[in-house]
Amino acid sequence: MTKQYWLVKSEPGAYAWADLVRDGRTDWTGVRNYQARAHLAAMRAGDLVFFYESVSTKAVLGLAEVTRTAFPDATASGADAQRGWIAVELRALRALPQLVTLAQIKAEPSLAEIALIRQSRLSVMPLGAADFAKIEQLGGAKV
Repeated sequence: MTKQYWLVKSEPGAYAWADLVRDGRTDWTGVRNYQARAHLAAMRAGDLVFFYESVSTKAVLGLAEVTRTAFPDATASGADAQRGWIAVELRALRALPQLVTLAQIKAEPSLAEIALIRQSRLSVMPLGAADFAKIEQLGGAKV
């Protein structure tokens, strides 16, 4: 199967890139949006994921990998548990040599149609291979 590419967003006060690096891996829980849930369900082991910190940082900081595909989200309880919320497991791979800010992404014409720009509130979103490579390049990583 072809590798897929994703971007996940987190508020640094809730779970930061530094937390994932410290922990090594984490269950990506707490997603309560149906479209984002569908993206989680589509993730496969080995897919690559950019970690974006929202609110204050507003930048892509690092790269992670999906290590476990969709499973029930342990943080969902009561009525939420009945809705079938799911999680995936992510493993930190490496920080980008330089962070890629939202301003840089918005200034790049080839990235104008990515979900981060079009659907800025979405917390889990797909990226095309070319979009992923462009962000990686902006972050100073070798593509």
